[in-house]
Amino acid sequence: MNKEVKVGLFMTIALVLLYFGFNYLKGIDFLSSTNKYYAIYDNVDQLAVSNPVLVNGYAVGRVSYIKIVQEKENKVLVELDIDSDIILGDSATAILNSDFLGSKSILLNIGDKSKPHEPGDTILAEAARGIFDVFTETAQPVANNVQTTLRKLNTVLDNLAINSARLDTLFMKFKYTPGLVNRALITTDEKMNELSSSFKQTSDNLSVTLRDLRPVISNFKTFSDSLKQIELNMTLAKAQETLGNLNNTLSKLNSGDNTVSKLMTDDSLYVNLNKLLLNLDTLANHFDSNPKHFLAPLGKSKKRIERDRRKEAEENKQN
Repeated sequence: MNKEVKVGLFMTIALVLLYFGFNYLKGIDFLSSTNKYYAIYDNVDQLAVSNPVLVNGYAVGRVSYIKIVQEKENKVLVELDIDSDIILGDSATAILNSDFLGSKSILLNIGDKSKPHEPGDTILAEAARGIFDVFTETAQPVANNVQTTLRKLNTVLDNLAINSARLDTLFMKFKYTPGLVNRALITTDEKMNELSSSFKQTSDNLSVTLRDLRPVISNFKTFSDSLKQIELNMTLAKAQETLGNLNNTLSKLNSGDNTVSKLMTDDSLYVNLNKLLLNLDTLANHFDSNPKHFLAPLGKSKKRIERDRRKEAEENKQN
């Protein structure tokens, strides 16, 4: 292959990589499949091709084409490339959104996926409300609430003036409150004395009951000690049985008539492993000395390898 062909091939590959890289930076992913959907807006507010399509803040596609449809009162048709694994319901909406820095995007609402859209369908288009619209809608209820509050305050002041006489009557009745409180305290003191007597009687009955339960508690402790002794004897018996089995296993290993004992006493495994390591070391030295024999694009035949070896031997003799 001459130099001109190599240069032409290199330039072709560079141009192809430049094309794919430029489109990748624009948001076109050639390795993933997409479906096309459409949305029609009255005004796209400087939306541009390659602006992202977002679902819950995650990019699932991009704007691939924008066109004015003069047959429909100059409305704007927007083509959306959306990942093929995203399923849109028939109630899906494409909301045109703009942040404080002026960046445009399409906020996609998936909708009910029980009745999915087919690729190529038109999605319901909406425009996000601007910040001034939000302020206007918020300020109107606040103004209405202030007017309502002022009317209620006037009503309260009128009622307060009317009820001043009732407050005087209420303060007069407060004179009789201390006597009522004293009678209530006397009644409460009597009830507390009765409750104290009942509590003392209950405490005496509980002491008698605990005294009667002492023999039962002592018998239960004796029974518990017996159970612990039985469990200890069973544990010792199982330990002795395990030690016997272990002794039998060790005696079989020492007998030399099984695979494990042969691996422990026979050195053939060590000899074979040593030969394998020597062969691997030879192969590694050959790879280090002649990497072209292994790493050439299409490999080398046996004849070319022998020719290279003879050529190297002749060069060594001349040196």
